[in-house]
Amino acid sequence: MFIMISSWQQTKVKDKVEDRMADTYAEAAVSITITTLTDVLAFYIGILTSFQSVQSFCIYTGTAILFCFLYNVTCFGAFLALNGRREESNRHWFICKKVAEEEDTHRSSAYNMCCVGGGYSQISGKETDHPVTSFFRNQYGPFLNNIWTKIFVLVLYLGYLASSIYGCFQVQEGIDLRNLATDSSYVRSFYDNEDLYFSEYGPRVMVVVTEELSYWDLDVQGKIERCLESFIDDPYVSKSLSESWFTVYREMARQMNLNISDKSNFIDNLSILFTRIPDFRQDVDIQSGNIIASRFFIQTVNVTSAVDERNLLNQVRHTAKTCEIPVLVYHPAFIYFDQYAVIISNTIQNTAVAAATMFVISILLIPNPLCSLWVTFTIASIIVGVTGFMAYWNVNLDSISMINLVICIGFSVDFSAHISYAYVSNHNTKANERVIEALHSLGYPIVQGAVSTILGVIALSASESYIFRTFFKIIFLVIAFGMIHGLVFLPVFFTFFGNCVTHNEATKIAADIDEQSLDNDMKETYLNDYDHIVTHFPKKSTNADPKCP
Repeated sequence: MFIMISSWQQTKVKDKVEDRMADTYAEAAVSITITTLTDVLAFYIGILTSFQSVQSFCIYTGTAILFCFLYNVTCFGAFLALNGRREESNRHWFICKKVAEEEDTHRSSAYNMCCVGGGYSQISGKETDHPVTSFFRNQYGPFLNNIWTKIFVLVLYLGYLASSIYGCFQVQEGIDLRNLATDSSYVRSFYDNEDLYFSEYGPRVMVVVTEELSYWDLDVQGKIERCLESFIDDPYVSKSLSESWFTVYREMARQMNLNISDKSNFIDNLSILFTRIPDFRQDVDIQSGNIIASRFFIQTVNVTSAVDERNLLNQVRHTAKTCEIPVLVYHPAFIYFDQYAVIISNTIQNTAVAAATMFVISILLIPNPLCSLWVTFTIASIIVGVTGFMAYWNVNLDSISMINLVICIGFSVDFSAHISYAYVSNHNTKANERVIEALHSLGYPIVQGAVSTILGVIALSASESYIFRTFFKIIFLVIAFGMIHGLVFLPVFFTFFGNCVTHNEATKIAADIDEQSLDNDMKETYLNDYDHIVTHFPKKSTNADPKCP
């Protein structure tokens, strides 16, 4: 919306509304379409992840952005046209009552602000630039094109990249379960005390025999014992604290000289075991004289980090697969441990596929392959920066931050794509001039979009929920780094590392500018200078004739 408004303000006030709308859409529609396609595809690519929560989020958000785009090019454009009708008939901005025409010389700034929406040049016919827009063209653009500024920006970027890459290797994997509750929840104090007093003990994992077996068969008994021993031999498992009804039953039968080598005796003598240790009754499921299923428990130890939890999960599952009997290992915490096993691979997969998709869309819609490469490079740079600075801001790599990294993939393309398209679409042949024009057109809308987005989520920074605070942190990093890349790094790269306009393109542009259009450009430049003189030195310019050229 900010870009459409900015493009509308660049049109001539006295032109027909249809012409102003055409010029607005010609300037803004392609840029908006590029970023919408990349955003939507980035989120839909996130559906490839194995996390259901991330899939649902990506479907919802991608569809929402698609509807936002349709709204912008239809409803918002219609409101823009209606406002153009109001301006054309010189009606009040609020009550829409027609305002009496006055001589231009008698119009005050209060009249322009309250009645016709602001001043405009009587000569060029365009609205007067906003002070921020003028700043980007007259001060910031030339400053950024200074060779020493470019060198400083290059050194600054290298420092940013080095610190980001270092941070990427410091990011912690896994979700801390206490972060799923609010700061005031008793759950946090529970996990704090558990870490303080029982940190040496890990989860008590259930080993379930999932099929009906002949437990009385000596060969089957040997397979069960070997399976249990393979679990106990794991360095993360304590032999003394693990529990098996089957091991206890065999030891009891040996001491009491019970016969458990046939079905009837094995089943009948179980009642003795259940009488001595009633809790074992819950570990054996007997139906119609057959043991349908049973379970054992292994106590894990020395599980103190997300890496330990991931290794534990992988090792016990591997052991279960190698057992000679069908077993399943389970603990309620495995739903979180599962994230550790695939979080890195899923993140890399989504990032790589999304970056490739961004490049394809950019190269289709931005008419220059080199600039498309710069957009893709910017996306990768922002993702690396956000991931690296997650470590400095105490954000772990988990399903929550992964959702936000998908947002990062989508939003990181916005500012760079807008600047890149504006850079390659203007008719200047020199890189420095193209940068100034691109900043003049989109500098202020980018600042507006970035500031409004940060203001929209800043309230979440004070939330008691880790999830909301994480959302704010990553959105802030994405928007801040995206704005810095779009307004600082990328414009310098366009000029410092080569012009995106090839020699053939420059020749074609020069050939397209005929003598008449060149005269018009000179005239417009003169008129803009004249407006500046009249504004700042009215007494010095009373005798000047604007029609002199």
